[in-house]
Amino acid sequence: MDLHGKCVLVTGGAGFIGSELVRQLCAHGADVVVLDNLVNGKQSNLDGITGKLRFERADVRDLDGVAPHFENCDLVYHLACLGVRHSVHSPVENHDVNATGTLRLLELAKKSGVERFVYVSSSEIYGTARHVPMSEDHPIWPMTVYGAGKLAGECYTRAFWETYRYPTVVVRPFNAFGPRCHHEGDSGEVIPKFMLRAMAGKPLKIFGDGTQTRDFSFVSDTARGILLCGVANAAVGQTINIGSGKEITINELARSVSALVADGVACVAHDAPRPGDVLRLCADTSKARALIDYAPTVELREGLAVLYSWYRQSNRSADDLLAEELEHNWTGKTVDA
Repeated sequence: MDLHGKCVLVTGGAGFIGSELVRQLCAHGADVVVLDNLVNGKQSNLDGITGKLRFERADVRDLDGVAPHFENCDLVYHLACLGVRHSVHSPVENHDVNATGTLRLLELAKKSGVERFVYVSSSEIYGTARHVPMSEDHPIWPMTVYGAGKLAGECYTRAFWETYRYPTVVVRPFNAFGPRCHHEGDSGEVIPKFMLRAMAGKPLKIFGDGTQTRDFSFVSDTARGILLCGVANAAVGQTINIGSGKEITINELARSVSALVADGVACVAHDAPRPGDVLRLCADTSKARALIDYAPTVELREGLAVLYSWYRQSNRSADDLLAEELEHNWTGKTVDA
């Protein structure tokens, strides 16, 4: 890929997946503009990136503030969103950002002459798998307002292609992990929580019986799949899964993290199931292979080792990072009761 001379705008570009996408875009020569309000993202996530990069602090709901950055832009990757646990305690705000915000940005991008709009959705739109692997035609049954809002954003994105023939792509990433992943607040996810707890000698908390499964991809693979959807002509008008095609139970994941970090002796504690928790996910990535020549390159165990090394090299201890964790991060509380 040669993106020299291309202006690429990434909303949510200071976030976990967004910042990795920005790294890869810059490495391919793009002139990148990052829009992020830093509610979940961190400007420090962009540290060390070389190339033409400009950061603008902006909220996607503020169209007057966002609009000037769409001018003379060739490609938009829209990742800015509020997360699944946030939607449990703040459903209206979650929908306003994830669904209505997407519609407004689509209209802005079209009016501004942006050549292509890539909407980053989520496997949460599927709900619990009826069968695996889950192709893009799998039945859709979101179990949270986050999943429903992401699905609404998908429908708006596809509608702009069907109605106006405005070039759009919908990407459905399954679960991602790796450096800069979220352990904190209502964005906290299972792998960083497990790893930091194992490093600190604390029990690994599993919600429910742990038989629920996820399809995990290392963040560099996820970001590469998203990037390819923006540059492959075959992707226009399409909806594309990005995942590993492998599922693992949360119980098995806990054992893997324990073996890596704590010689297999980390304790596990079970708690009540989380509201709206999806019970099974496993991606069918055959469409991604066919349309964008995508295949994951980092196995789960290899990625876990990289993340563990990244945490060990951090200038903050596991205990310090865990001070930002909320165990029940769907409640909207700033501290656990």
